Amino acid sequence: MFSDELKGFRRLGFRHVRFSILESTDFLMLWKGLGLILNTESPIVVVLSGSMEPAFYRGDLLFLTNPPGQRYHTGDITVYRIPGAEIPIVHRDNNHVDDIDLYQGLEWLDRRHIIGKVRGFLPYIGYVTIATVSLFHRPG
Repeated sequence: MFSDELKGFRRLGFRHVRFSILESTDFLMLWKGLGLILNTESPIVVVLSGSMEPAFYRGDLLFLTNPPGQRYHTGDITVYRIPGAEIPIVHRDNNHVDDIDLYQGLEWLDRRHIIGKVRGFLPYIGYVTIATVSLFHRPG
């Protein structure tokens, strides 16, 4: 009696799954392509804390580049990853302040620790990511 309807739902379900896989693949290719062009493992990051206020607020989306021949200078806002740390750190380099506590045991940062230099941002767009992660991430 409902066999035609069930066949229609199955067909729609398969199309939906196939579309979702293609969309995910497109996003991954775009992400990796941007990473290659901008020479960074993560061309876009989300600010997770208020430690960079008033420059950036929690939920801001940051755009990064890491050109291989470019030097970093005092005042640059960089994103770096400490070995063993899960989340990268957004930080403004300031030679007037000792930042060694931020490096969690390292004496200095090498180029390999730096993910990129902040080149632009979109305010509050990253709250979608924060909400999604907090919804599905259950501590324990």
